[in-house]
This record gives sequence, C-alpha cells and structure tokens, in this order.
Amino acid sequence: MDWKRFFDSLGMNGTRWQWRIMKWQRQWQQVKQGEGVGNTDFSISKILLFINLLLFSIMVLRGATQGGGMSTLLSPSAELLVVSGGQWWPLVIQNNEWWRCITYAYTHAGLIHIGFNMMVLYQVGPQLEREIGPSGFISLYTLTAFAATGLGYFWHPMTVVIGASGALFGMIGFSITYFHRIGGHHALAQRDFMIRWAVFAFIFGFMVRADNAAHLGGAVSGAVFGLVFPIALRTKRALAPVTNTLAIVSLLATVVSLAFLVLSWF
Repeated sequence: MDWKRFFDSLGMNGTRWQWRIMKWQRQWQQVKQGEGVGNTDFSISKILLFINLLLFSIMVLRGATQGGGMSTLLSPSAELLVVSGGQWWPLVIQNNEWWRCITYAYTHAGLIHIGFNMMVLYQVGPQLEREIGPSGFISLYTLTAFAATGLGYFWHPMTVVIGASGALFGMIGFSITYFHRIGGHHALAQRDFMIRWAVFAFIFGFMVRADNAAHLGGAVSGAVFGLVFPIALRTKRALAPVTNTLAIVSLLATVVSLAFLVLSWF
C-alpha cells in the first residue's frame, strides 16, 4: 500500500507517516525474530508501569470513598489490598482465584511502596527490554512474579502478598546470569552493579521486614531464566517460535488475570 499517498490525501505529512510505518514494520519483524528492539515508541515496561499506577489510583479512590480517607494513599488496609488484587493463598486455593498469582504484582501498599518499585521499573525495565526484546521482557516479568509468590506459599501462606518487587528481583537475577554469560567489560559491569543492588535490597528488606520470600523467589527464577535465554542473534532467531509462544502465554495470563480482578469488583 502507498502509505505516503494515503496520508497525503488526508492532508497529513505522508512522508513522515510512511517513514513511521516502515519503522514499525521493521521493529515488528525484530520482535517476531526474538531480537531486542532499540529506540521504539512501543514499550512493554512502560505499559506495565502504567497498569501499576492505574490500579493503585483505583485502589486509593476506592479506599477514600469507603471511609478510609487519604490515609489509603500511604497505608491501605489488608482488606483493601486483597480486594485490589493482593495475593492471599486461602482465597487462591479455596475459591480457585489463581489470577491473584499475577495481579498481586500490580498491587502496592502505599505511595512509598509503589514509588520505589516504579522507579526501579522505569530505570531498569526499558534498558533490559531493549536487550532481550518485548517478548522476553513480558515473559520474564510474568514468570518471575509467579515464581516469587509460589515461594511465598511455603514461607508465609497466611500473609497477604503484594507488590512488583518479586518481578523486579527477577530482572536483577536475570541480569546477573545473562550479562555474566555475555562477558566483556560493559556486561560484567552490569552484572556487578546488579549483584551489589541485590545484596543491598535483601539487607534492606530484612531491616524493614519486606517480603524476602518473593524477593528470593523472583531472583532465583530470574537467574535461571537468564541462564537459558538465548544470547547469539542466530540462536535468538532459531528459538523465536519458542520465546514468542512463551510471551503470548504470559501476555494472555496477565490480561485474563487482570480481567478476573476487575470482574471480582462487581
């Protein structure tokens, strides 16, 4: 199709839009081949950040309208966290609400909690997504979030679990093993930075009594993912059907889980 002529006929800059469409087509081919995509207008990490902020805003509004006032902004009740998608194993097992194993990673206990997690996602997410591609990133976020809460079942099954930190630690664990495999000065510097960050975060987590079960589960599962994720361009292209299938499953699981969360409100 002659996109330039089409957009020119609409009174728009046909040359500019033709260039954009060619760029999007090229990036889509890179995604299908399992490659990283640089300088793209589309970002999975930014979409995940937006979903987290949106669900937090809804939770705060719900708490405020139900008599919690603006205290919900800093310290929402456990009941409100569960209603907003928090993970609580009795509901998962007894009511078959397995969607909570994903939605908890989009639920946060106050402004400081979400502020810190979203800062990490904003800084680390796009860089890692450019390296492993959108398909690899959505798979990493979803699988490590699921693994993080799975370890929590054996650590504290009666505790309400919330927050994206399990998936964020998954990114850290992944980066440590993945960049170690790549080697070279820059990659090893990235690995060492993530190791220092992980040690600091674990120590800080014990001090503030954070959910280190989720942190550990996310970090270990992310590290395993980083050990098997393809590095060479030829290998990425050869395994693209596998990585893309995993990404589709992860994306569908996330969409369906969020849909069940919304339906639970009515």
